[in-house]
Amino acid sequence: MFKRNKPEEISADTLKTEGKDGGKGRPTPTRKEAEAAAKERAKVPRSRKEMAAADRQRRMSAQQKAREAMKTGDDRYLPARDKGPVRRFVRDFVDSRFSIVEMLIPLLVVSLFLGWSGNQNLRTASSLVLMVTFLFVVIDILLLSVRLRRHLKLRFPNESTKGATFYAATRSMQMKFLRMPKARVKVGQQLPEDYDR
Repeated sequence: MFKRNKPEEISADTLKTEGKDGGKGRPTPTRKEAEAAAKERAKVPRSRKEMAAADRQRRMSAQQKAREAMKTGDDRYLPARDKGPVRRFVRDFVDSRFSIVEMLIPLLVVSLFLGWSGNQNLRTASSLVLMVTFLFVVIDILLLSVRLRRHLKLRFPNESTKGATFYAATRSMQMKFLRMPKARVKVGQQLPEDYDR
């Protein structure tokens, strides 16, 4: 009647997994695992201010990569208007030829000084320089677009070349050392046959 019951044997595994409140059901993480988890939690922004700061940091990083790409020509980080083999070829095509358009700004400065000289003959010369310069610019851009279209049809028959001639014209109007992305070829240099990615 007053018989004692034997206590049930508790295994070591049960003691490890069960605590006072029923246990957590998993082993305690090592210090290394806990530190890695804490770092991951710290990366996740918790407030609107932290989210804005993280977004600003991402934008600054992307802009820095884009600036570097403008110097190196790395296609991965270039802006969309400069990306792709067609645009790379157009840049090289423009950079490999001497263009009168590159002389546009110096000739305009000369024309301006001649106009300000006060001498009637020099003013007439200024107007003449200006008209001849614009005539050469128009002829040069027309020749550039015709030659470029022919080369694009041969090299990129299956790709879209929309906007390529405008891109070439705007690039050719800049002086070579001011062009971005930086020029990779010299004037008169033979262009590579393959422009695939």
